[in-house]
Amino acid sequence: MEAIILAGGKAERLGDASGGKPKALVPIAGKPLAAYQVGRLRSAGVERVIVSCAAGQEDLFCDELAGLGVEIVAAGEPERLGRGGGIRFAAQQRDEHGDVFALNGDELLDVDLVGLLTRHRETGAAATIVVAQPASPFGVVAVDDDDLVTGFSEGGRIPYWVNCGIYVLGAEALGRFPERGDHESSTFPELASEGKLGAFRYAGVWLTVNTPKDLKKAEDHVARHPEWLGQ
Repeated sequence: MEAIILAGGKAERLGDASGGKPKALVPIAGKPLAAYQVGRLRSAGVERVIVSCAAGQEDLFCDELAGLGVEIVAAGEPERLGRGGGIRFAAQQRDEHGDVFALNGDELLDVDLVGLLTRHRETGAAATIVVAQPASPFGVVAVDDDDLVTGFSEGGRIPYWVNCGIYVLGAEALGRFPERGDHESSTFPELASEGKLGAFRYAGVWLTVNTPKDLKKAEDHVARHPEWLGQ
């Protein structure tokens, strides 16, 4: 089993907190952010991870992610290809021809990857995506029919399913990814219209690291859950 990690983020919004590293290599509790994804992929049986990164960063990613129990291969994009194009470009480095995991390199999630793969194969979908209902960042105001406020409560979860950016892709889906651009505005809507796009519901941790505040939140989470360091 192989996987593709999208790791072309520049960490511009992190500023000095990035230490000059690509976002996927910013350290969280002493480990590169992408190392947590690699650890979970390894636990799910993945033996080879292809990292889609900017050209010139190949050696950096291979060095930073070495020693994690899987083979790391870096695919440096000669130019910005977009997320869909990045996955398609990285897929040229594959040794296998079956299903492949694909995920972002700048997030912390504890998705059951084995369960995801099992669901994908049971349904026969061309691709299966992880979806979640994120926590709302806003408090909830209860208002009656006379427009009187009757109470407040902490925000719950938004009532919509959101794409978490973790997929299992079959050969058909991967072959339909764009050479440039975003698969979420092209390939996935096409597959959905054909009834070939599956969903895997998820309700666990989802931390995206874009800002220094996000970085602090990720650090705090790992500090409270040291089992993550074993991933």
